[in-house]
Amino acid sequence: MELRKRGWIGLVVAAAGLAVVGLSMIAGNNPEAPEPAPVAVTSEAAPKPEVDERFVIKRILPIDGPIRYGDWHWDEASVPDGPLVITVDLEARVLSVFRGGYEIAATAVLLGTQEKPTPLGRFPITEKDADHVSNIYEGAPMPYMLRLTDDGITIHGTKVENGYASHGCIGVPNRFAKKLFETVKLGTPVYITSGKMIGLGDSLIG
Repeated sequence: MELRKRGWIGLVVAAAGLAVVGLSMIAGNNPEAPEPAPVAVTSEAAPKPEVDERFVIKRILPIDGPIRYGDWHWDEASVPDGPLVITVDLEARVLSVFRGGYEIAATAVLLGTQEKPTPLGRFPITEKDADHVSNIYEGAPMPYMLRLTDDGITIHGTKVENGYASHGCIGVPNRFAKKLFETVKLGTPVYITSGKMIGLGDSLIG
C-alpha cells in the first residue's frame, strides 16, 4: 500500500513539473504572460485507529509451564477495576480472564469434539444459572452455567481430566467455575479463538 501511495505521488509531481515547463514555454513566447504559480504537493498519512487502553494487555499471569488438566490460577490482588474480557484458545485449551487488560485468572478447559466442536467467535454471556441442569443431555448437571449461545453452548463447571470432552461447551473446574460465576456479569464478552497469538501491548478486542 505504501509503495502504491508513493507511486501515485510521483505521478502527481511529474505531472506538476510538466505543467510548469509548459507554462514557462508559453511565457517565453509571450513576454506579458504572468509567471505560473508554484505547485504544492502534499501527502497526509491516514489517521491510526484509536486503541481503547482498557482492553490492552498489561499483565500476563506468571505461570510456569503449561496448565495441566484440573489446574487453575486466580490472582486479582492490586488489580484496578476495569471491564472484564474472557478469552478461550481452543489450540492451547486454556481459558483466561482479564480485568482492565490484566490477566487475573487462567485454567485448562474441556472442549467439544470434531462431531460437536466448540464454536469460534465473540459471544456475550446472556444467562447465568448456578444450579443449571441440561435439558438437552439427559439432565446432566452444569453448575455455575454461563450461557453463550441459544443452542446450548455454555461455560460451566465439570470434572476437567484428560480423556474427557464436552458436547461443544467449555468445561472448567468446579471451584474455578464458582469464582468465575461470581465475578462476571451478563454481557461480559467471551472471545473464542484457535491459536491466536497475543501478548503484552496487544488489544484483547482487536
